[in-house]
Amino acid sequence: MTLRFTVSAVIPASPKAVYDAWLNGKEHAAMTGGESATGSTKLGGKFTAWGGYISGRNLTLVPGKRIVQSWRSTQFADTDPDSQIELVLKKSARGTRVTLKHTNVPDGQHSYKEGWKTHYFVPMKAYFAGKTK
Repeated sequence: MTLRFTVSAVIPASPKAVYDAWLNGKEHAAMTGGESATGSTKLGGKFTAWGGYISGRNLTLVPGKRIVQSWRSTQFADTDPDSQIELVLKKSARGTRVTLKHTNVPDGQHSYKEGWKTHYFVPMKAYFAGKTK
């Protein structure tokens, strides 16, 4: 049985800034504090994050509003299908509410829920807060 969950945070940046940074390899690495990343702004385009630990493709792109990507880590078994992430970006009083839904996570990969908070939302808040000063 696969896992699905939703996590959310307010990031101190515009929806466009979060969207653009998510899809840009250099900015993605900078905003997460990860090693290297590659990105694409094209539908079907491939991406990597955290030095190749994560890889996938862009499935749906709605500029400034929504990103859907296939997603897998090197911890997935070869027989595991890709999971899927959906980011919904909504303007809020303090920036952008980022809601991330992660579906089809393989059994035994239950640490990702906390990982999104620790390795994405916390450093993204710091990264974008530093850009506004």
